[in-house]
Amino acid sequence: MKKLLIMATTLALGTQAMAVGAMAQTVVKTHSGSVKGVVEGQVVAYKGIPFAQAPVGDLRWRAPQPVAAWKGVKPADHFGPDCMQIPHKSATPTPEPNLSEDCLYLNVWTPAQQAKKKKLPVMVWIYGGGFTNGASSWPASSGTRFAEDGVVLVSFNYRVGRFGFFAHPALTQEAAGAPFGNYGILDQIAALKWVKENAAAFGGDPDNVTIFGVSAGGVSVNALTTTPLANGLFHKAIVQSGGGREWMGRTPTTAQAEAYGVEFARANGVEGHDAKALTALRALPAGPVMNGVTMMSRDFTPLFADGQIVRRAIDAAYKMDEGDRVPMIIGGNDFDALFFGNDLDQAYAPLAPVRAEAKKVYDPEGKANVARIGGDIFADTVFLEPARHIARIVADKGKPVYLYRFAYVPEYLRDKLPGAPHGSETPFVFDTIGLLHGPMTTDKDRAAAQVTHDYWVSFAKTGVPFAANGGVWKPYDPASDKIMVIDASGASERADPFRARLDLVERFTNAAKVAP
Repeated sequence: MKKLLIMATTLALGTQAMAVGAMAQTVVKTHSGSVKGVVEGQVVAYKGIPFAQAPVGDLRWRAPQPVAAWKGVKPADHFGPDCMQIPHKSATPTPEPNLSEDCLYLNVWTPAQQAKKKKLPVMVWIYGGGFTNGASSWPASSGTRFAEDGVVLVSFNYRVGRFGFFAHPALTQEAAGAPFGNYGILDQIAALKWVKENAAAFGGDPDNVTIFGVSAGGVSVNALTTTPLANGLFHKAIVQSGGGREWMGRTPTTAQAEAYGVEFARANGVEGHDAKALTALRALPAGPVMNGVTMMSRDFTPLFADGQIVRRAIDAAYKMDEGDRVPMIIGGNDFDALFFGNDLDQAYAPLAPVRAEAKKVYDPEGKANVARIGGDIFADTVFLEPARHIARIVADKGKPVYLYRFAYVPEYLRDKLPGAPHGSETPFVFDTIGLLHGPMTTDKDRAAAQVTHDYWVSFAKTGVPFAANGGVWKPYDPASDKIMVIDASGASERADPFRARLDLVERFTNAAKVAP
Protein backbone atom coordinates (compact mmCIF):
# COMPACT_ATOMS: atom_id res chain seq x y z
CA MET A 1 0.00 0.00 0.00
CA LYS A 2 2.81 2.36 0.95
CA LYS A 3 4.57 1.57 -2.32
CA LEU A 4 1.38 2.31 -4.28
CA LEU A 5 0.98 5.60 -2.45
CA ILE A 6 4.56 6.60 -3.28
CA MET A 7 4.00 5.68 -6.92
CA ALA A 8 0.77 7.66 -7.06
CA THR A 9 2.43 10.67 -5.41
CA THR A 10 5.37 10.49 -7.80
CA LEU A 11 3.00 10.26 -10.79
CA ALA A 12 0.99 13.22 -9.56
CA LEU A 13 4.12 15.29 -9.04
CA GLY A 14 5.39 14.31 -12.48
CA THR A 15 2.09 15.30 -14.07
CA GLN A 16 2.13 18.58 -12.15
CA ALA A 17 5.70 19.24 -13.27
CA MET A 18 4.71 18.59 -16.89
CA ALA A 19 1.79 20.98 -16.53
CA VAL A 20 4.01 23.65 -14.99
CA GLY A 21 6.53 23.08 -17.80
CA ALA A 22 3.80 23.46 -20.39
CA MET A 23 2.60 26.64 -18.71
CA ALA A 24 6.13 28.04 -18.70
CA GLN A 25 6.34 27.49 -22.45
CA THR A 26 3.35 29.74 -23.03
CA VAL A 27 5.49 32.86 -22.63
CA VAL A 28 7.62 33.58 -25.69
CA LYS A 29 9.88 36.56 -26.28
CA THR A 30 9.52 38.05 -29.76
CA HIS A 31 11.59 40.85 -31.26
CA SER A 32 8.93 43.34 -30.15
CA GLY A 33 8.16 41.96 -26.70
CA SER A 34 6.94 38.93 -24.79
CA VAL A 35 3.60 37.26 -25.45
CA LYS A 36 1.69 34.67 -23.46
CA GLY A 37 -0.35 32.05 -25.26
CA VAL A 38 -2.94 29.52 -24.14
CA VAL A 39 -2.51 25.75 -23.82
CA GLU A 40 -5.14 23.95 -25.89
CA GLY A 41 -4.59 20.21 -25.40
CA GLN A 42 -1.22 19.32 -26.95
CA VAL A 43 -0.89 22.74 -28.57
CA VAL A 44 -0.10 26.27 -27.44
CA ALA A 45 -2.02 28.95 -29.35
CA TYR A 46 -0.90 32.58 -29.54
CA LYS A 47 -3.59 34.81 -30.97
CA GLY A 48 -3.67 38.50 -31.78
CA ILE A 49 0.06 39.29 -31.91
CA PRO A 50 0.64 42.64 -33.65
CA PHE A 51 3.12 42.40 -36.52
CA ALA A 52 2.84 46.03 -37.69
CA GLN A 53 1.52 49.33 -36.45
CA ALA A 54 -2.17 50.02 -36.84
CA PRO A 55 -2.63 51.35 -40.42
CA VAL A 56 -4.87 54.20 -39.31
CA GLY A 57 -4.82 57.96 -39.64
CA ASP A 58 -1.68 59.03 -41.48
CA LEU A 59 -0.69 55.35 -41.88
CA ARG A 60 -3.78 54.52 -43.94
CA TRP A 61 -2.61 53.64 -47.46
CA ARG A 62 1.02 53.29 -46.47
CA ALA A 63 3.29 50.28 -46.34
CA PRO A 64 3.01 48.55 -42.94
CA GLN A 65 5.32 50.07 -40.36
CA PRO A 66 7.25 48.12 -37.67
CA VAL A 67 5.27 47.58 -34.51
CA ALA A 68 6.37 49.53 -31.45
CA ALA A 69 8.08 47.40 -28.80
CA TRP A 70 6.23 46.81 -25.54
CA LYS A 71 7.29 46.05 -21.98
CA GLY A 72 5.98 43.24 -19.86
CA VAL A 73 4.04 40.26 -21.19
CA LYS A 74 1.24 40.84 -23.67
CA PRO A 75 -1.67 38.36 -23.46
CA ALA A 76 -2.12 36.52 -26.76
CA ASP A 77 -5.34 34.73 -25.91
CA HIS A 78 -7.81 36.02 -28.51
CA PHE A 79 -7.86 36.96 -32.18
CA GLY A 80 -7.24 40.54 -33.20
CA PRO A 81 -9.96 42.42 -35.10
CA ASP A 82 -10.71 41.45 -38.69
CA CYS A 83 -9.79 44.02 -41.34
CA MET A 84 -12.52 46.37 -42.54
CA GLN A 85 -14.91 44.75 -45.00
CA ILE A 86 -18.57 44.43 -45.86
CA PRO A 87 -19.44 41.03 -44.34
CA HIS A 88 -20.02 38.12 -46.70
CA LYS A 89 -21.56 34.91 -45.40
CA SER A 90 -19.04 32.56 -46.98
CA ALA A 91 -15.98 34.65 -46.17
CA THR A 92 -16.34 35.95 -42.63
CA PRO A 93 -15.85 33.78 -39.54
CA THR A 94 -18.96 34.99 -37.68
CA PRO A 95 -22.25 36.69 -38.60
CA GLU A 96 -21.01 39.81 -36.83
CA PRO A 97 -17.22 39.97 -37.17
CA ASN A 98 -15.14 42.31 -35.06
CA LEU A 99 -14.00 44.84 -37.67
CA SER A 100 -11.36 47.55 -37.39
CA GLU A 101 -8.76 49.35 -39.47
CA ASP A 102 -6.41 48.34 -36.66
CA CYS A 103 -6.20 44.74 -37.86
CA LEU A 104 -2.59 43.76 -38.59
CA TYR A 105 -2.36 40.86 -36.16
CA LEU A 106 -1.18 37.27 -36.52
CA ASN A 107 -1.62 33.96 -34.75
CA VAL A 108 0.74 31.08 -34.01
CA TRP A 109 -0.03 27.47 -33.13
CA THR A 110 2.88 25.32 -31.93
CA PRO A 111 3.25 21.96 -30.17
CA ALA A 112 3.16 22.26 -26.38
CA GLN A 113 6.01 19.77 -25.96
CA GLN A 114 9.00 20.10 -28.27
CA ALA A 115 12.45 18.59 -28.47
CA LYS A 116 14.82 21.34 -27.39
CA LYS A 117 17.11 21.24 -30.42
CA LYS A 118 14.61 20.26 -33.10
CA LYS A 119 13.40 23.04 -35.36
CA LEU A 120 9.92 22.50 -36.76
CA PRO A 121 8.72 23.40 -40.26
CA VAL A 122 6.63 26.56 -40.47
CA MET A 123 3.49 26.96 -42.57
CA VAL A 124 1.99 30.41 -43.18
CA TRP A 125 -1.67 30.60 -44.19
CA ILE A 126 -3.08 33.37 -46.41
CA TYR A 127 -6.88 33.56 -46.47
CA GLY A 128 -9.05 34.06 -49.52
CA GLY A 129 -12.13 36.16 -50.07
CA GLY A 130 -11.61 37.87 -53.41
CA PHE A 131 -9.41 40.56 -51.83
CA THR A 132 -12.66 41.99 -50.43
CA ASN A 133 -13.26 39.68 -47.46
CA GLY A 134 -11.53 37.17 -45.24
CA ALA A 135 -9.97 36.83 -41.80
CA SER A 136 -7.48 34.65 -39.95
CA SER A 137 -10.06 34.08 -37.20
CA TRP A 138 -12.20 31.69 -39.28
CA PRO A 139 -12.54 28.56 -37.08
CA ALA A 140 -12.00 26.13 -39.97
CA SER A 141 -8.49 27.56 -40.51
CA SER A 142 -7.38 26.87 -36.95
CA GLY A 143 -3.79 25.68 -36.84
CA THR A 144 -4.39 23.10 -34.11
CA ARG A 145 -4.12 19.98 -36.27
CA PHE A 146 -0.99 21.25 -38.00
CA ALA A 147 0.67 21.88 -34.64
CA GLU A 148 -0.38 18.44 -33.41
CA ASP A 149 1.45 17.03 -36.43
CA GLY A 150 4.68 18.86 -35.71
CA VAL A 151 4.23 22.08 -37.70
CA VAL A 152 4.31 25.67 -36.47
CA LEU A 153 1.28 27.22 -38.14
CA VAL A 154 1.02 30.99 -38.61
CA SER A 155 -1.99 32.91 -39.93
CA PHE A 156 -2.41 36.65 -40.20
CA ASN A 157 -4.70 39.43 -41.36
CA TYR A 158 -4.00 41.63 -44.37
CA ARG A 159 -5.91 44.67 -45.56
CA VAL A 160 -8.66 43.97 -48.10
CA GLY A 161 -10.91 46.02 -50.34
CA ARG A 162 -10.08 49.66 -50.90
CA PHE A 163 -8.06 49.73 -47.65
CA GLY A 164 -5.67 47.14 -49.04
CA PHE A 165 -5.62 48.01 -52.73
CA PHE A 166 -5.86 51.65 -53.71
CA ALA A 167 -4.09 54.04 -56.06
CA HIS A 168 -4.32 57.80 -56.50
CA PRO A 169 -1.90 60.28 -58.12
CA ALA A 170 -1.25 61.84 -54.69
CA LEU A 171 -0.24 58.44 -53.30
CA THR A 172 2.04 57.81 -56.26
CA GLN A 173 3.78 61.13 -55.68
CA GLU A 174 4.08 60.53 -51.94
CA ALA A 175 5.65 57.10 -52.47
CA ALA A 176 8.47 58.68 -54.49
CA GLY A 177 9.48 55.36 -56.01
CA ALA A 178 8.81 53.16 -52.96
CA PRO A 179 6.31 50.26 -53.24
CA PHE A 180 2.73 51.48 -52.95
CA GLY A 181 -0.87 50.67 -53.86
CA ASN A 182 -1.01 46.92 -53.29
CA TYR A 183 -0.89 47.39 -49.54
CA GLY A 184 -2.50 44.02 -48.82
CA ILE A 185 0.47 42.26 -50.42
CA LEU A 186 2.87 44.51 -48.50
CA ASP A 187 1.07 43.39 -45.31
CA GLN A 188 1.72 39.78 -46.32
CA ILE A 189 5.42 40.50 -46.88
CA ALA A 190 5.59 42.22 -43.47
CA ALA A 191 4.03 39.15 -41.83
CA LEU A 192 6.57 36.89 -43.55
CA LYS A 193 9.40 39.12 -42.32
CA TRP A 194 7.97 38.77 -38.81
CA VAL A 195 8.00 34.98 -39.25
CA LYS A 196 11.64 35.05 -40.36
CA GLU A 197 12.60 37.06 -37.28
CA ASN A 198 10.46 35.26 -34.71
CA ALA A 199 9.71 31.70 -35.87
CA ALA A 200 12.62 30.23 -33.89
CA ALA A 201 11.19 31.59 -30.62
CA PHE A 202 8.12 29.39 -31.19
CA GLY A 203 10.19 26.33 -32.10
CA GLY A 204 9.96 26.95 -35.84
CA ASP A 205 12.66 26.81 -38.49
CA PRO A 206 12.92 30.16 -40.34
CA ASP A 207 14.79 28.31 -43.09
CA ASN A 208 11.87 25.96 -43.76
CA VAL A 209 8.79 28.11 -44.37
CA THR A 210 5.89 27.09 -46.62
CA ILE A 211 3.30 29.66 -47.67
CA PHE A 212 -0.15 28.49 -48.71
CA GLY A 213 -3.46 30.12 -49.49
CA VAL A 214 -6.83 29.69 -51.17
CA SER A 215 -8.55 31.79 -53.85
CA ALA A 216 -7.27 35.36 -53.34
CA GLY A 217 -4.84 33.77 -50.89
CA GLY A 218 -3.66 31.49 -53.70
CA VAL A 219 -3.36 34.50 -56.01
CA SER A 220 -1.31 36.10 -53.24
CA VAL A 221 0.99 33.08 -53.10
CA ASN A 222 1.54 33.50 -56.85
CA ALA A 223 2.25 37.20 -56.34
CA LEU A 224 4.69 36.53 -53.49
CA THR A 225 6.46 33.82 -55.48
CA THR A 226 7.03 36.22 -58.37
CA THR A 227 8.06 39.43 -56.59
CA PRO A 228 11.68 40.07 -55.58
CA LEU A 229 10.35 41.90 -52.51
CA ALA A 230 9.60 38.52 -50.91
CA ASN A 231 12.83 36.75 -51.88
CA GLY A 232 14.24 34.56 -49.11
CA LEU A 233 11.15 34.79 -46.90
CA PHE A 234 9.80 31.31 -47.75
CA HIS A 235 11.02 28.08 -49.29
CA LYS A 236 7.95 26.23 -50.59
CA ALA A 237 4.56 27.35 -51.86
CA ILE A 238 1.05 25.90 -52.17
CA VAL A 239 -1.52 27.55 -54.45
CA GLN A 240 -5.12 26.46 -53.84
CA SER A 241 -7.44 27.75 -56.58
CA GLY A 242 -5.25 30.76 -57.20
CA GLY A 243 -5.15 30.65 -61.00
CA GLY A 244 -1.91 31.71 -62.62
CA ARG A 245 -2.59 33.92 -65.60
CA GLU A 246 -4.12 37.39 -65.42
CA TRP A 247 -6.04 37.99 -62.19
CA MET A 248 -9.72 37.82 -63.17
CA GLY A 249 -8.74 38.35 -66.82
CA ARG A 250 -6.72 41.52 -66.43
CA THR A 251 -3.82 43.19 -64.67
CA PRO A 252 -4.68 46.90 -64.44
CA THR A 253 -1.93 49.43 -64.98
CA THR A 254 -1.06 52.07 -62.40
CA ALA A 255 -2.78 54.68 -64.57
CA GLN A 256 -5.98 52.62 -64.65
CA ALA A 257 -5.86 52.08 -60.90
CA GLU A 258 -5.26 55.80 -60.34
CA ALA A 259 -8.29 56.60 -62.49
CA TYR A 260 -10.43 54.46 -60.17
CA GLY A 261 -8.91 56.29 -57.21
CA VAL A 262 -9.60 59.74 -58.65
CA GLU A 263 -13.20 58.76 -59.38
CA PHE A 264 -13.62 57.46 -55.82
CA ALA A 265 -12.09 60.63 -54.37
CA ARG A 266 -14.33 62.88 -56.47
CA ALA A 267 -17.41 60.91 -55.40
CA ASN A 268 -16.44 61.69 -51.82
CA GLY A 269 -15.84 65.38 -52.38
CA VAL A 270 -12.05 65.22 -52.67
CA GLU A 271 -10.45 67.01 -55.63
CA GLY A 272 -6.83 67.53 -56.58
CA HIS A 273 -3.70 65.40 -56.56
CA ASP A 274 -1.66 67.10 -53.84
CA ALA A 275 -0.90 66.42 -50.18
CA LYS A 276 -4.05 68.28 -49.14
CA ALA A 277 -6.18 65.84 -51.15
CA LEU A 278 -4.36 62.90 -49.58
CA THR A 279 -4.97 64.25 -46.10
CA ALA A 280 -8.67 64.56 -46.91
CA LEU A 281 -8.78 60.98 -48.25
CA ARG A 282 -7.13 59.62 -45.12
CA ALA A 283 -9.64 61.51 -43.00
CA LEU A 284 -12.63 59.81 -44.65
CA PRO A 285 -14.62 57.56 -42.31
CA ALA A 286 -14.29 53.82 -42.91
CA GLY A 287 -17.85 53.54 -44.25
CA PRO A 288 -17.31 55.50 -47.47
CA VAL A 289 -14.00 53.71 -48.08
CA MET A 290 -15.77 50.34 -47.87
CA ASN A 291 -18.73 51.46 -49.96
CA GLY A 292 -19.18 49.50 -53.20
CA VAL A 293 -16.57 46.84 -52.37
CA THR A 294 -18.12 43.40 -51.97
CA MET A 295 -17.63 39.89 -53.33
CA MET A 296 -20.33 40.65 -55.91
CA SER A 297 -19.44 44.25 -56.76
CA ARG A 298 -15.71 44.77 -57.24
CA ASP A 299 -15.56 48.57 -57.44
CA PHE A 300 -11.79 48.75 -56.91
CA THR A 301 -8.53 47.47 -58.44
CA PRO A 302 -6.75 44.66 -56.58
CA LEU A 303 -3.32 43.65 -57.80
CA PHE A 304 -2.61 46.37 -60.30
CA ALA A 305 0.81 46.56 -61.95
CA ASP A 306 2.53 48.99 -59.59
CA GLY A 307 5.99 48.22 -60.98
CA GLN A 308 7.51 46.64 -57.87
CA ILE A 309 5.08 44.43 -55.98
CA VAL A 310 3.22 43.38 -59.13
CA ARG A 311 5.19 43.96 -62.30
CA ARG A 312 3.26 42.03 -64.94
CA ALA A 313 0.93 39.07 -65.48
CA ILE A 314 1.65 36.15 -63.13
CA ASP A 315 2.63 33.65 -65.82
CA ALA A 316 4.98 36.14 -67.47
CA ALA A 317 6.64 36.76 -64.11
CA TYR A 318 7.06 33.00 -63.55
CA LYS A 319 8.65 32.65 -66.98
CA MET A 320 11.09 35.47 -66.22
CA ASP A 321 12.09 34.07 -62.79
CA GLU A 322 11.31 37.39 -61.13
CA GLY A 323 10.91 35.96 -57.64
CA ASP A 324 12.07 32.84 -55.81
CA ARG A 325 12.03 29.55 -57.68
CA VAL A 326 10.63 27.16 -55.05
CA PRO A 327 8.98 23.71 -54.96
CA MET A 328 5.23 24.04 -55.33
CA ILE A 329 1.86 22.36 -54.97
CA ILE A 330 -0.78 23.94 -57.21
CA GLY A 331 -4.29 23.01 -58.30
CA GLY A 332 -7.98 23.58 -57.83
CA ASN A 333 -11.36 21.96 -57.29
CA ASP A 334 -13.41 20.05 -59.82
CA PHE A 335 -16.31 22.51 -59.49
CA ASP A 336 -14.32 25.69 -58.81
CA ALA A 337 -17.28 27.71 -60.02
CA LEU A 338 -18.13 31.32 -59.30
CA PHE A 339 -20.70 31.73 -62.08
CA PHE A 340 -23.95 33.57 -61.45
CA GLY A 341 -25.38 33.96 -64.96
CA ASN A 342 -28.75 32.67 -66.10
CA ASP A 343 -28.47 32.06 -69.85
CA LEU A 344 -26.26 30.15 -72.27
CA ASP A 345 -24.75 33.28 -73.79
CA GLN A 346 -23.42 34.25 -70.38
CA ALA A 347 -22.24 30.70 -69.73
CA TYR A 348 -20.23 30.50 -72.95
CA ALA A 349 -19.10 34.16 -72.89
CA PRO A 350 -15.46 33.45 -71.84
CA LEU A 351 -15.14 31.13 -74.86
CA ALA A 352 -17.59 32.90 -77.19
CA PRO A 353 -15.32 32.89 -80.28
CA VAL A 354 -14.97 29.09 -80.04
CA ARG A 355 -18.48 28.37 -78.72
CA ALA A 356 -19.18 25.53 -81.16
CA GLU A 357 -16.02 23.73 -80.13
CA ALA A 358 -16.69 24.49 -76.46
CA LYS A 359 -20.13 22.92 -76.66
CA LYS A 360 -18.53 19.64 -77.75
CA VAL A 361 -16.47 19.37 -74.55
CA TYR A 362 -18.77 21.08 -72.04
CA ASP A 363 -22.14 19.76 -73.21
CA PRO A 364 -21.58 16.92 -75.72
CA GLU A 365 -25.04 15.42 -75.12
CA GLY A 366 -26.87 18.74 -74.98
CA LYS A 367 -28.23 17.99 -71.51
CA ALA A 368 -26.12 20.12 -69.16
CA ASN A 369 -27.85 23.08 -67.52
CA VAL A 370 -26.70 26.68 -67.73
CA ALA A 371 -25.25 26.75 -64.20
CA ARG A 372 -23.14 23.66 -64.83
CA ILE A 373 -21.79 24.87 -68.20
CA GLY A 374 -21.08 28.36 -66.88
CA GLY A 375 -19.53 26.99 -63.70
CA ASP A 376 -17.26 24.58 -65.54
CA ILE A 377 -16.11 27.22 -68.03
CA PHE A 378 -15.46 29.73 -65.24
CA ALA A 379 -13.49 27.15 -63.26
CA ASP A 380 -11.41 26.10 -66.24
CA THR A 381 -10.60 29.59 -67.52
CA VAL A 382 -9.93 31.24 -64.14
CA PHE A 383 -8.49 28.46 -61.97
CA LEU A 384 -7.83 25.04 -63.49
CA GLU A 385 -6.13 25.70 -66.83
CA PRO A 386 -4.06 28.56 -65.35
CA ALA A 387 -2.89 26.19 -62.57
CA ARG A 388 -1.79 23.64 -65.16
CA HIS A 389 -0.12 26.45 -67.12
CA ILE A 390 1.95 27.48 -64.09
CA ALA A 391 2.77 23.84 -63.27
CA ARG A 392 4.21 23.44 -66.76
CA ILE A 393 6.29 26.61 -66.42
CA VAL A 394 7.67 25.58 -63.01
CA ALA A 395 8.40 22.04 -64.22
CA ASP A 396 10.23 23.45 -67.22
CA LYS A 397 12.37 25.54 -64.86
CA GLY A 398 13.53 22.37 -63.12
CA LYS A 399 11.78 22.74 -59.78
CA PRO A 400 9.42 20.02 -58.47
CA VAL A 401 5.77 20.97 -58.83
CA TYR A 402 2.78 18.87 -57.80
CA LEU A 403 -0.52 19.39 -59.64
CA TYR A 404 -3.78 18.36 -57.97
CA ARG A 405 -7.55 18.35 -58.41
CA PHE A 406 -9.67 18.25 -55.26
CA ALA A 407 -12.97 16.52 -56.04
CA TYR A 408 -14.23 15.27 -52.69
CA VAL A 409 -17.74 16.21 -51.61
CA PRO A 410 -18.97 15.39 -48.09
CA GLU A 411 -21.31 12.41 -48.22
CA TYR A 412 -24.42 14.29 -47.10
CA LEU A 413 -23.99 16.88 -49.86
CA ARG A 414 -23.43 14.59 -52.84
CA ASP A 415 -27.01 14.75 -54.07
CA LYS A 416 -26.89 18.57 -53.90
CA LEU A 417 -23.53 19.43 -55.45
CA PRO A 418 -22.03 18.49 -58.85
CA GLY A 419 -18.50 18.59 -57.42
CA ALA A 420 -16.23 20.23 -54.85
CA PRO A 421 -17.07 23.97 -54.80
CA HIS A 422 -14.57 26.79 -54.70
CA GLY A 423 -12.74 26.86 -51.36
CA SER A 424 -14.38 23.69 -50.03
CA GLU A 425 -11.00 21.95 -49.72
CA THR A 426 -9.81 24.32 -46.98
CA PRO A 427 -11.32 22.49 -43.96
CA PHE A 428 -9.92 19.25 -45.42
CA VAL A 429 -6.46 20.81 -45.64
CA PHE A 430 -6.73 21.97 -42.02
CA ASP A 431 -8.49 18.74 -40.97
CA THR A 432 -11.27 20.79 -39.37
CA ILE A 433 -14.24 19.44 -41.32
CA GLY A 434 -15.99 18.49 -38.10
CA LEU A 435 -16.15 22.19 -37.19
CA LEU A 436 -17.76 23.04 -40.52
CA HIS A 437 -20.03 20.06 -41.14
CA GLY A 438 -20.71 19.05 -37.54
CA PRO A 439 -22.62 15.82 -36.90
CA MET A 440 -23.06 15.27 -40.64
CA THR A 441 -19.35 14.48 -40.92
CA THR A 442 -18.74 10.80 -41.72
CA ASP A 443 -15.74 8.49 -41.37
CA LYS A 444 -15.14 8.75 -45.13
CA ASP A 445 -15.16 12.55 -44.86
CA ARG A 446 -12.61 12.36 -42.06
CA ALA A 447 -10.45 9.98 -44.07
CA ALA A 448 -10.44 12.42 -47.02
CA ALA A 449 -9.43 15.21 -44.67
CA GLN A 450 -6.65 13.10 -43.21
CA VAL A 451 -5.07 12.25 -46.57
CA THR A 452 -5.31 15.87 -47.79
CA HIS A 453 -3.87 17.23 -44.55
CA ASP A 454 -1.07 14.64 -44.56
CA TYR A 455 0.03 15.64 -48.07
CA TRP A 456 0.25 19.30 -47.07
CA VAL A 457 2.11 18.49 -43.83
CA SER A 458 4.66 16.18 -45.44
CA PHE A 459 5.33 18.70 -48.21
CA ALA A 460 6.05 21.36 -45.59
CA LYS A 461 8.37 19.01 -43.70
CA THR A 462 10.33 17.46 -46.57
CA GLY A 463 9.33 19.03 -49.88
CA VAL A 464 7.90 15.65 -50.98
CA PRO A 465 4.14 15.18 -50.39
CA PHE A 466 3.31 11.79 -48.88
CA ALA A 467 0.22 10.32 -47.19
CA ALA A 468 -0.14 6.89 -45.64
CA ASN A 469 -3.42 6.37 -47.49
CA GLY A 470 -2.24 7.89 -50.76
CA GLY A 471 1.43 7.08 -51.07
CA VAL A 472 4.17 9.26 -52.54
CA TRP A 473 2.91 11.98 -54.85
CA LYS A 474 5.20 12.27 -57.87
CA PRO A 475 6.20 15.62 -59.41
CA TYR A 476 4.07 16.75 -62.33
CA ASP A 477 5.30 15.67 -65.77
CA PRO A 478 3.72 17.73 -68.59
CA ALA A 479 4.33 14.89 -71.03
CA SER A 480 2.10 12.44 -69.15
CA ASP A 481 -0.23 15.12 -67.70
CA LYS A 482 -1.03 12.94 -64.69
CA ILE A 483 -2.36 14.78 -61.67
CA MET A 484 -3.22 13.90 -58.08
CA VAL A 485 -6.98 13.53 -57.72
CA ILE A 486 -8.58 13.45 -54.27
CA ASP A 487 -12.17 12.22 -54.52
CA ALA A 488 -14.62 9.72 -53.08
CA SER A 489 -12.43 6.82 -54.21
CA GLY A 490 -9.41 8.12 -52.32
CA ALA A 491 -6.22 9.84 -53.49
CA SER A 492 -4.38 8.68 -56.60
CA GLU A 493 -2.45 9.99 -59.57
CA ARG A 494 -4.29 9.61 -62.83
CA ALA A 495 -4.79 11.13 -66.27
CA ASP A 496 -6.52 14.50 -65.97
CA PRO A 497 -10.24 13.85 -66.58
CA PHE A 498 -10.63 17.47 -67.74
CA ARG A 499 -7.78 17.40 -70.25
CA ALA A 500 -9.94 18.03 -73.34
CA ARG A 501 -11.56 21.03 -71.66
CA LEU A 502 -8.28 22.52 -70.48
CA ASP A 503 -6.61 21.95 -73.85
CA LEU A 504 -9.38 23.97 -75.50
CA VAL A 505 -9.00 26.79 -72.96
CA GLU A 506 -5.23 26.77 -73.46
CA ARG A 507 -5.50 26.96 -77.26
CA PHE A 508 -8.06 29.76 -77.09
CA THR A 509 -6.08 31.75 -74.48
CA ASN A 510 -2.81 31.48 -76.38
CA ALA A 511 -4.48 32.42 -79.66
CA ALA A 512 -6.13 35.43 -78.03
CA LYS A 513 -2.76 36.61 -76.70
CA VAL A 514 -1.14 36.65 -80.13
CA ALA A 515 -4.15 38.03 -82.02
CA PRO A 516 -3.59 41.51 -83.51
